[in-house]
Amino acid sequence: MSRIIGINGSPRANWNSAKLLDSALQGAKDNGADVRRIDLYSLNYTGCRSCFACKLLGSPTFGRCAINDDLKPVLEDILSADGLIISSPIYFGSAPGMVRSFCERLWFPSHTYSTDGSVAYDLHLKVGLMYSMNVPSDSFYTDFIESEKEKFSSMVGPTAVFSAVDTLQFSDYSKYASAAFNAEHKKQHYEESFPEDLSRAYEFGRSLLG
Repeated sequence: MSRIIGINGSPRANWNSAKLLDSALQGAKDNGADVRRIDLYSLNYTGCRSCFACKLLGSPTFGRCAINDDLKPVLEDILSADGLIISSPIYFGSAPGMVRSFCERLWFPSHTYSTDGSVAYDLHLKVGLMYSMNVPSDSFYTDFIESEKEKFSSMVGPTAVFSAVDTLQFSDYSKYASAAFNAEHKKQHYEESFPEDLSRAYEFGRSLLG
C-alpha cells in the first residue's frame, strides 16, 4: 500500500490549511493510500543548524539530517513514504517560520553542492504543496510559490501546487482589528467558495500518486 504523509504547517489545527489538508488526505485514502497527518506546531524542533553532518562523506548521516529532535522521525518517515502533502498559510508573502524550518531540514541533506546538479535523495517522493491565503488571487505570491515548487522538485521529488485564495481569517471579524476587510464579503466567499476548495483539495490528494 502506498503511503502519504500530510504536514499541517498552520499554527491552527482546524482552520483553512488544516481542513484543506484533511480533504486532500481523504482523497488519497479513498484512492487506496495509507495516510498520516502531522501538525508541525505540535513538535519541538529547530531549523537547520549548519552542522554539515549531512554532507560528511562516508558518514552514516550523509544525505540525512542528524539533528535528534521531534522532527527527525518525521523526516525519516517522509523519506520512506511515497507521497508528501504540505498545507500552509502564507504570511507576509511566505510560509510561517515553522514551515521554513521544516523545509530547511528536508531540503539541505539532499543538496550536495555537486557540479552536475545531482542530489542525495532518489527523488521518488511525489510532493503536493497546498497554500491558503487571504489575498484575492494567488498571483500576489507567484514568485514565492514557483520558487518553493522548484526547490521541492529539484531536491525532493516531482511537485504539484494547489492554492485557495481569499480565505476567512476569523469567524467574527467584529472582534478583531480588521477594518480593511469587508466582513460580509469574506463570510459570503467562504460559504460559497471554500466548499469548492475542499472538493478541489480532495481531488488533488486523490490524484497525487497518479
